[in-house]
Amino acid sequence: MMAAVRMALSSCVRLHHLVPSSVSIPTLATTRGVAKPISFLAPSPAARSGSGASLLRYCSSSDATVAPTPQAVEEEEKKPAPAEEEKAEVPVEELAALLDIRVGRVVKAWRHPEADTLYVEEVDVGEEQPRTICSGLVNYIPLDQLQDSNVIVLANLKPRNMRGIKSNGMLMAASDASHETVELLTPPEGSVPGERIWFGSEDGKDHQSEATSPNQVQKKKIWEYVQPHLRTSENCTAFLGENPMRTSAGVVFCKTLQGATVS
Repeated sequence: MMAAVRMALSSCVRLHHLVPSSVSIPTLATTRGVAKPISFLAPSPAARSGSGASLLRYCSSSDATVAPTPQAVEEEEKKPAPAEEEKAEVPVEELAALLDIRVGRVVKAWRHPEADTLYVEEVDVGEEQPRTICSGLVNYIPLDQLQDSNVIVLANLKPRNMRGIKSNGMLMAASDASHETVELLTPPEGSVPGERIWFGSEDGKDHQSEATSPNQVQKKKIWEYVQPHLRTSENCTAFLGENPMRTSAGVVFCKTLQGATVS
């Protein structure tokens, strides 16, 4: 910015040498570091008769703001986006508590007629009617193992159209690093379909916050922020950080995968 000011001042100095002394040249003014527009106008008729008249032309600076310094640009780029800044200030446990994760039971499952890698399931999650959910598990779990199985369902996702079938949730599963082995998360025996799970101690159920809406989950990218913090332990229990995933009957687990990601 200072370089732009010096160039403008230098131009003014040169004009003082080129035009008659009777011509008044405006000085460059700045306000809070921003150069104001300036104009150099042709001299009056009397002044034009002088020897320097042919040297003076009409010119005007644009009204554009002087470009910011590299330091200012760098500081601006470092500022986090509002949504990211907001999430960074909220503990991941509080965000996870906004998710509606429930115990479910697969009532019926079949191959998707239009997608080779998808199953379609009807899942009891404690509502009047089973939910229809599409899952990309064909290459990992045999259909007969899916039938009548107890599962964990992320229930407050926005519905998605999956090759002509609307999917209303997601079956949660653990997978190894290469994503070659995938196992469904399983609630402990005695868990009731529809019960909301929580993360933490046994008495955490009494302190659960209300789940947020599917629109808010998508808008604030809550699942995308929470998911990287989910894993399985050495005994295959599902954890959020250091907090186990629980139902009233015990902890949620997978069959064999240790240190696996959960999604």
